[in-house]
Amino acid sequence: MATTRILEWLGRCYIVLLLGFLYLPIIIMALMSFNASPFYQLPLEWTTDWYASLWQNDQLIAATWNSIEIAVITTVIATVLGSAASLALYRYDFPGKKVLQALLFPPIAIPWLITGTAMLIFFFGIGIGRGLVAILLGHVALALPYVIVVVSARLQTFAPELEEAARSLGANQWQVTNRVTLPWIMPGVIAGGLFAFAVSFDQFVVSYFLSTPGQTTLPVEIYAAIRKGFTPEINAVSTIIIVVSMALMLLTARYFKFGGEK
Repeated sequence: MATTRILEWLGRCYIVLLLGFLYLPIIIMALMSFNASPFYQLPLEWTTDWYASLWQNDQLIAATWNSIEIAVITTVIATVLGSAASLALYRYDFPGKKVLQALLFPPIAIPWLITGTAMLIFFFGIGIGRGLVAILLGHVALALPYVIVVVSARLQTFAPELEEAARSLGANQWQVTNRVTLPWIMPGVIAGGLFAFAVSFDQFVVSYFLSTPGQTTLPVEIYAAIRKGFTPEINAVSTIIIVVSMALMLLTARYFKFGGEK
């Protein structure tokens, strides 16, 4: 009995330490975005001047909108193509299917430094070069495997008898997909889309290789700003992104019931 209590106490301490390791730097960064001192002097003097300065930083604002635009477009393209590919892999058998499924995992495991270098060489070789179009194509290529893996995992819980029952009642293939299959896999589609958005918005290496001056994304712009000299405006924009991201995640989890009925 005493051993069980000790193990339970150690488990709780481990969880607390793990959460502290993950979230304490974020909390400190958010607090420093409200600190009047640009050198992080304590005690903390509350101010919102850095948020006001952020809206006057044209480079950070432009890079943020570039990241949002690319991430949204990437999410739409990768989610549509990935969901369609998952349905095709689920419904049909064809030569090379197992090999194709196995090839979905190397792009996730390969270091992005190698992927970015390969994409840079490839895009210059076919004449696309660098820029927002190259970044968008690169982000879609990176996000697509995540969507396919997540949606395919959801499809493994789908009962094919439901589609057969719908066809026996006279539904065509489009009606079966739209009214039976798609509602069932929608949580997986939404989860895959969130993965795609996160991979695109947070992507630094590929964006760094493929971006041009004046057409950078937010991670690349933050890296360039840190090299020139760190300013609390970066804390401000990072805090805004974290708050918005968490709010979207909570709303999505709430309305799509990822955690169940409760």
